[in-house]
Amino acid sequence: MAANSQDLIVHAESFDNRGGPVFYAFLPCSTQVFKRHRTGGSADKHHLISALWDHLAAMESPLWKCFHPSPGGAFPLHLARGPLGRPHLLLGEYRGPAISFSQGGGNLWAALCGDRSDIGIDVAGADEFQKEYPFQRVFNDRELQHALNLAGGDLGSASALLWSIKESVVKALGCAFHLVDPLEIDVYPAQAAGGGGYAFPARLSGKALTRFPVTAGRSIRVRSFPHSMMWLSIALLNIRP
Repeated sequence: MAANSQDLIVHAESFDNRGGPVFYAFLPCSTQVFKRHRTGGSADKHHLISALWDHLAAMESPLWKCFHPSPGGAFPLHLARGPLGRPHLLLGEYRGPAISFSQGGGNLWAALCGDRSDIGIDVAGADEFQKEYPFQRVFNDRELQHALNLAGGDLGSASALLWSIKESVVKALGCAFHLVDPLEIDVYPAQAAGGGGYAFPARLSGKALTRFPVTAGRSIRVRSFPHSMMWLSIALLNIRP
C-alpha cells in the first residue's frame, strides 16, 4: 500500500498480524547534500520523519494515539540516538517508535515501525560488488547460492540483496557491524511476499549470539524488495517489552 504525502510516497508493509505496520519512504537528495552530510541533511530527515509519523498517527494506534506532535504542541517530534548511534523518535520526553535511515541511489530512505519493535533499513546496488569483492568473508555458500537463484544468477545483484539484509539486521540490533561480523548473520531461504518482494528469516550465530542472547531461538524478520537496480531490505526485531 502506498499513499502520497506532499511530494513523498509513503509505503506501508505488514510483516504479520501480530504487530503494527512498517512505513517507509525515500526523498531524492542533491549531490551537494550527500557530500556535506553523507546520509542526508537534517531538513530531509525531518521531512521523512514527519511524513512517516503522520501516517502512523492517522491509524490511531493504541500505542501512539495519545501523542499529537505539532509546532508548539505538547509532544514535539525529536530525533534521538542511542549509545551506538541507533536512531529513535522522542515524542516530547517519551520514547517513540524506532526509525532507521539509509542512503542509496541518490536517495535518503527512512523506515518507521508502527509498534515497539526495533527496525533497520538498508539499500544496496549491484555496482557495489565487483569481482574483487571478498564474497567469502561476508556471505556463506548456502545463502549466496539461494540469493543467486532469486537474482537470476547475477552475482552483483545477489550480493546486494544479501548485504542489504545483513545491514538492515545490524541496524535493527543498533550496533551496525561494530559488534557483529557479517558471517555471524545467517540468512535463510525466503518466501515470496507481496509486491515482488521476499520475506527472509535471519538468525545470529557465534559471538554475535553471545553478545545478543535475547535473540536466541528466534528469527529476525526481513522484507526485501527490488528497487530499480538496487535491493531494499527492512528488518524487524521485537525484543523490547
